[in-house]
Amino acid sequence: MTSSTAPGLTRFNTAEEGDARAALHEVCASTTWVGKLLAQRPYADAAALFTASDAAMAELNAEDLAEAMAGHPPIGRPKPGDPTSSREQRGMSGASEELRAEMLELNLAYQDKFGHVFLICATGLTGEEMRDAVRARIDNTPERERENVRTELVKINRIRLTRLAQGG
Repeated sequence: MTSSTAPGLTRFNTAEEGDARAALHEVCASTTWVGKLLAQRPYADAAALFTASDAAMAELNAEDLAEAMAGHPPIGRPKPGDPTSSREQRGMSGASEELRAEMLELNLAYQDKFGHVFLICATGLTGEEMRDAVRARIDNTPERERENVRTELVKINRIRLTRLAQGG
């Protein structure tokens, strides 16, 4: 570890296993993913943490992905009292009632088809962009959509790991 290691990463590297596990679970709800990242501590820098996260995500099976997705609320309905989901879904905060209703309808149709919430890295996206994404993805095959979800989880995890490494 170098002296330039971010303070949050230093805390994570030296945390008791239970505390580190809890911090990682806030990033991703997959216990397999969490276990893989815990096993590789300490991390020299955020890039090493990202590499480990990406590799762990690539190895998740369908059950692990389902567990990871279960930790995410539907777009347009962040978990009450959860600043992370509210921050990530900020693009829906100013959405019109019409757009909110359309997202609810699309979310339900997507969930009926695929058996899980529509998952997208919503950070920085407008409500319209999220709506357009669910419209574009709803006709995918389950296999294709599982890979889209994996890609979106990688993006979400990197954003959340950045906050963890920086101590935010």
